[in-house]
Amino acid sequence: MKPQTFISNSPEETIQFASQWGAKLPLGSVIVLQGNLGSGKTVFVKGVAKGLGVEEVVTSPTFVLVNEYQGRIPIYHLDLYRIESSDQADSVGYEEYFDSNGMTLIEWGERVKPFLPKKAIWLKFEVLGEKKRRIRIHGIKQ
Repeated sequence: MKPQTFISNSPEETIQFASQWGAKLPLGSVIVLQGNLGSGKTVFVKGVAKGLGVEEVVTSPTFVLVNEYQGRIPIYHLDLYRIESSDQADSVGYEEYFDSNGMTLIEWGERVKPFLPKKAIWLKFEVLGEKKRRIRIHGIKQ
């Protein structure tokens, strides 16, 4: 995947972009979302889910670690913010999602970087203003 940058001026723009972008990805895609708290990672997941036909409300799985949604394909939304060690990450069983027939989106995935598949697509979120965000997309481990 060729690196690209998207500038969003609002959460609505992020959702629209993510909806179109995510709908083009193949089954089994693993997307790693990096960025500070409040940088737009969960908003992006909401957009991908919308583009894949998810009708339920998408929320951050910070405390439950994984939320599963059903659209045209299954979506697995992991939030590893509270993970402090690789042993703790293993207890989540996150690797089973990597070979699924769905799409896996991982917030704070850099915490398990050595275990991520080489095919992972990395997105870096940067706050540029109150609602403005820069999203950098790379198709290889960062």
